[in-house]
Amino acid sequence: MREMLTLAGENLNSPMILSFVLGLSAALVRSDLSFPEAIAKGMSLYLLFAIGFKGGVGVAAHGADARLVAALLAGVVLSLVLPFLAFVLLRSLAQVSIIDAAAVAGHYGSISIVTFLTASALLTERGVPAESYMVAIAAAMEAPAILSALWLVAWRGEGVEKQGAKAWREILLNGSIVLLVGAFVIGWFTGQDGLAQIESFIVSPFKGVLCLFLLDMGLVAGRGLLSSRGILKPGMLIFAVLMPLTGATLGLAAGLALGLSQGGVTLLMVLCASASYIAVPAAMRVALPQANPGLSLTLSLGLTFPFNLILGIPLYLAVTEFITRP
Repeated sequence: MREMLTLAGENLNSPMILSFVLGLSAALVRSDLSFPEAIAKGMSLYLLFAIGFKGGVGVAAHGADARLVAALLAGVVLSLVLPFLAFVLLRSLAQVSIIDAAAVAGHYGSISIVTFLTASALLTERGVPAESYMVAIAAAMEAPAILSALWLVAWRGEGVEKQGAKAWREILLNGSIVLLVGAFVIGWFTGQDGLAQIESFIVSPFKGVLCLFLLDMGLVAGRGLLSSRGILKPGMLIFAVLMPLTGATLGLAAGLALGLSQGGVTLLMVLCASASYIAVPAAMRVALPQANPGLSLTLSLGLTFPFNLILGIPLYLAVTEFITRP
């Protein structure tokens, strides 16, 4: 255990994670540090395009096979199952309404692409390879959790807005999903030749842009925490830490069962531990307008996101390094 914690501590010494800590700290001390919205949006678009394109190139080099299909199916199943665990856990730990608990559960069954990007960069920094198709699994895990959240509400007899087509349009045409999947397809289609043409744009600057983006995300998370202190209860705080650890455990078991590499298992743990704060809020605004978005975003972005970046990712990597060591 001591050795595992030492490995986790070493992984904290990363420019990406420390940039997030800087932003979070600046927000908590009420600094006026900020990024123009257009620049923050531009960095987000760049990161999504870069990771999607490189993932597509990797799949082109790897080729579609049974392991890829099995991993995609596993990702979808995990995204469907995780909301049920989140729902039961949150209802057990805090006095939260059925609708709010279901909405939060949907966030925790989906994924945070920024958390995935940070983990991918950390693996690259440490020289830990991962399956190239993990970005495809990330895309596949974005939407299924919405179905589970809506089923939970309907099962408990609560009203669900009958706007299914509109809700799915919000999900599937969300800008982050469109860009990630589109860049993945372009990278898959053009392969290594395409990567060679734009390598200087999407490879070398990637980590620097990610550091600045995480600095901004730290500011957003910190200011969200300051503005939502009134709605946080002890049970919710416990949930925001316990749920990612539960999801990571399921991801670990699934990754080992699939025979993924250490990097692949780590990324699957990260995906299962993360919580959406982009695609799912947009969908819940349409499907469950009576749910409190402040609660979902406070838990997913204000608490679980910082936990995963500062402690979770290093811990998940340390666990897989310990388990897969020859």
